[in-house]
Amino acid sequence: MTKIKICGLQSAQDINYVNTLKPDYVGFVFADSKRHVDENTAAMLKQRLEHQIKAVGVFVYEDVDKVAEIANKDIIDLIQLHGDETPEYCSRLKAKTDKPIIKVIRVRDRNSVACLDGFHCDYFLLDTFKVGKFGGVGQTFDYKFLADTVIPKPFFMAGGLTADNVGRVLGTIGPYGVDVSSGVETKGYKDFAKMAQFIQTVQGQKAK
Repeated sequence: MTKIKICGLQSAQDINYVNTLKPDYVGFVFADSKRHVDENTAAMLKQRLEHQIKAVGVFVYEDVDKVAEIANKDIIDLIQLHGDETPEYCSRLKAKTDKPIIKVIRVRDRNSVACLDGFHCDYFLLDTFKVGKFGGVGQTFDYKFLADTVIPKPFFMAGGLTADNVGRVLGTIGPYGVDVSSGVETKGYKDFAKMAQFIQTVQGQKAK
């Protein structure tokens, strides 16, 4: 069954939306971003979140000790590394926390996913490569080659997903999960109707 992650939550209203719609995961962005939240805000949002929904903290080149500290306070349930962090970075982080790690791979072509065995993580997330941008670009990549590519761990698909195109992605490659942010927003804010439509589309694919 395809998991659903709604990323970039910032407000109590966002939490109300997801508590109603019940995605599997939500994302709090600690990295520099227009969707950034600080540690105190994330802790408040996590307290409001239904327990069955897992909170993912998104970091880009953050100090390993800082990431582990936030994770070990249970502000988040999983860690997402959204920069070009190295396998060595992942190993150092794994030694400091038992929270599962999602390692993002920014995909340009088939070579981007050719050497993933060295990462000490629990999941991968495949996102669109754009120079100088680490997520949130709202653009898809040519994912069709993934249909015959072996990814060594369960992986999420991201990058420009919307209710209009997520069905084609699921029909082509069947990832462990899908991750959406800007695709369920209107004028930079989470849109309940778009979120509901996205989740319904993914769940419709589950039944096939």
